[in-house]
Amino acid sequence: MKAIWTGAIGFGLVNIPVKIFSAVEESSLDLDMLDKKDHARIRFKRVNENTGKEVAWGNIVKGYDYDGNYVVLTDEDFEKASPEKSKIIEISEFVNEGEIQSLYFEMPYFLEPQKSGEKAYVLLREALKKSGKVGLGSFVLRSKESLCVLKPVDTVIILNKIRFAEEIRNVKELNIPQRSTIKKEELKMAITLIGQLTGRFNIARYKDTYSDELMKLIKAKARGKKLHAPPLRVVHNSTKDLMSQLKASLGTQKKRAS
Repeated sequence: MKAIWTGAIGFGLVNIPVKIFSAVEESSLDLDMLDKKDHARIRFKRVNENTGKEVAWGNIVKGYDYDGNYVVLTDEDFEKASPEKSKIIEISEFVNEGEIQSLYFEMPYFLEPQKSGEKAYVLLREALKKSGKVGLGSFVLRSKESLCVLKPVDTVIILNKIRFAEEIRNVKELNIPQRSTIKKEELKMAITLIGQLTGRFNIARYKDTYSDELMKLIKAKARGKKLHAPPLRVVHNSTKDLMSQLKASLGTQKKRAS
């Protein structure tokens, strides 16, 4: 794996030199965009708006439109804006992970200690485990400041980027029913169904089956085989049928269990 950030964790007066590595990779199939006429691949070019000519990556810079004029920014400018945040993941406080809503979580990364920081890394990891807390901090990655959570998982410290409160849209923009019209019997039946479907979380049980099925289809089409998918449509049942639907669901789960 290739490190995407090098710096340090700020833990009180202790600095822990670390590298950041992406913790995830795509599981979906890599599909190319093609011209419908001759199946030639579609290419995207970086084009100068004025001349219409393609621009090489090395000649592209970033700029901000300030009062109608662009102020060009270099990599050094991004670091000068806040040198400490560009190189340090500063832990500002420790909190209970359960207090952070899942809505805020964004992207996970692995933290690897550099040789000079191995002992301090282990110290922080074990202290987090013992306390049951996670570290809450901030840092700058790719010219953007992010909040983050530091959490120990087995032998590694995970850095999970989280969103700022200002980045979450207001739920009031949605048409959500405020008053409950459900009956006590319906709620009781729904809770019973939840109980029947409750188990211990094991992420390994879940696979990206859609990609597998899509690959089967690709192979079949490559062999010239015609495929026929059964029609599927979403049925909008009346909410008056809730009890019968719940009872039928409970019956299905009992059959599966047996």
